[in-house]
Amino acid sequence: MKETANNIRARFSELGLDISIDEIEERLEKLLTKFKVPEDEAYRSVVNYFLKEHNVSKNSFYSSNQFDVPQMKISDLSEDGQWVSIKGRIAQLWENSHESIDQVGLIGDETGVIKFTKWKNANLPEVAEDKTYTFKNVVVNEWNEKFQLNLNKTSSIVEEDDEIEIGTSVITFTGAMVDIQTGSGLIKRCPECNRALTKGACNEHGKVNGIYDLRIKAVFDDGSSIQEAIIGREMTEKLADISLDNAVAMAADALDQGVVHEHLMKTLNGRYYTISGSKLERYILVDEIYMETELNKERLVELISKAQELV
Repeated sequence: MKETANNIRARFSELGLDISIDEIEERLEKLLTKFKVPEDEAYRSVVNYFLKEHNVSKNSFYSSNQFDVPQMKISDLSEDGQWVSIKGRIAQLWENSHESIDQVGLIGDETGVIKFTKWKNANLPEVAEDKTYTFKNVVVNEWNEKFQLNLNKTSSIVEEDDEIEIGTSVITFTGAMVDIQTGSGLIKRCPECNRALTKGACNEHGKVNGIYDLRIKAVFDDGSSIQEAIIGREMTEKLADISLDNAVAMAADALDQGVVHEHLMKTLNGRYYTISGSKLERYILVDEIYMETELNKERLVELISKAQELV
C-alpha cells in the first residue's frame, strides 16, 4: 500500500500539487481493509477523488509521457500493488465466460510466466497466443500467494516484433490418468486467435469457420497429489492411435464430436503414464509422455508408501 500511496503522491507532485501522504494512505486503507476493494480499483478511486478535488483532468494525470512506470522482468515482481510495465510473449489464452473479463491467460518472458486479466471496461486491443506485447502501466495483485497482472483503463498494450523465449520450469510427473476433462478430444479453434471455440463461437470474433484440432486436458494422480496437463495434437494422435482425419470422420458418422472424447476415455483413462514438460500455472504443457507398462519395484513401494500415509 505504501508504494501505491507514494506513486500517487509523486504523480500529483509532478503536476505541481502537494497531496498529504497521510491522507492518501488513509483513503487507500479504508477502501482496502474496510470495503475490501481490489488494489487497482482503490488506486483509481483515490486518484479520482483528488483529481476532482483539485480540478485536474484524467488525461493530464494518466498521460503516458508523464506517468511512466518501470519496465520489469516477471521474476522481479515482488510486491502486491506494484505498478509496472511487462514485455513478454502470450504463452496461453484461457476460455473465459465471465462477462466483465475480456481476456485471461499467461504472459511470459525469459524469467518466467504470470497470469494476466484484461477487463472489458479497459477497452484494450486483443492479444493473441505466441505474439509479443508490452503491457504498460499494469498493476500487480497477489492472490493465493501468487502474483498476477491486471490490465485496466489506465493500462495500454503495444505489440512488439521481438521473439521472446519463455523461461519455464520443466518437471516430470508419474501417475494414473484419472480424468479427461471437458474440452478434450476433437475441438475447433478460431482461425484468427487460435482460441478453442465454444458452441461454434469465439469469445472475441463470434461465429467463425473453426479449424479442427485434437487435444487432451488430462488429470493425473500419483496417490498423494494430482497434476493437470495439456497434451497437444501430435502426442494425442500417437497416444490414442487416432489421426485428426479419423477423429473428424468418427464425429461425422456419429453426428457428435463427443464420441472422440469417449474414445480417449476408453483408450487412455486409468493407465499409468510419465509426463514431462513446461509447468505453466496449474498445467504441465506436455512435451513427452509414455505409458508405464509395468511399475518397477522401487516405484511400487513408493506408491504403496504414499497410499499408506493417506490412511
